[in-house]
Amino acid sequence: MIRLFVALDLPEEALSALAAFRDAAVDPAVWRPLDAASFHVTLAFLGHRPEEDVAAVGGVLAGLAAREPPALALGDGLLLPPRRARVLTVALEDASGALGALQAEVSQGLAGAGLYEPEARPFRPHVTVARLRSGARAPRTIAAAPERIAFRAGAVVLYRSHVGRGGARYEPLVTRTL
Repeated sequence: MIRLFVALDLPEEALSALAAFRDAAVDPAVWRPLDAASFHVTLAFLGHRPEEDVAAVGGVLAGLAAREPPALALGDGLLLPPRRARVLTVALEDASGALGALQAEVSQGLAGAGLYEPEARPFRPHVTVARLRSGARAPRTIAAAPERIAFRAGAVVLYRSHVGRGGARYEPLVTRTL
């Protein structure tokens, strides 16, 4: 079994702005900052799946409708979940709804192939930049704000997550350019 998720990659200018926010907002005694190379927008977390599911997920991604990459912008910093935050994130603004439509298509395609059980809660596009350290208490507010930049998203990617000491490492397995 391997741990899989489908995500939307971000362009360099978004990664740089997210890293700058992370650096300004993170108290290292409270948060474990994530490497900018790991920043992404999760579209569907599949969890532990048999290795042979990689080909099936690749087929679903290959069948995605042709489209322009979604036009997005960085929004506010968010503590998630709101009541007992475990992650520091940045919301993504999706004014056209294109990211929401892409996530719905990915979710429905994976569910239709028997690979995914869609989440009951609505899709909330965000990028995680830090995780709460064990034993730390999350603050109730964020002392910094992300730069409000607009950008076009990158490719849709099936990642394998290698969880280990020092955090997860993500290995791209299938890439679908939009």
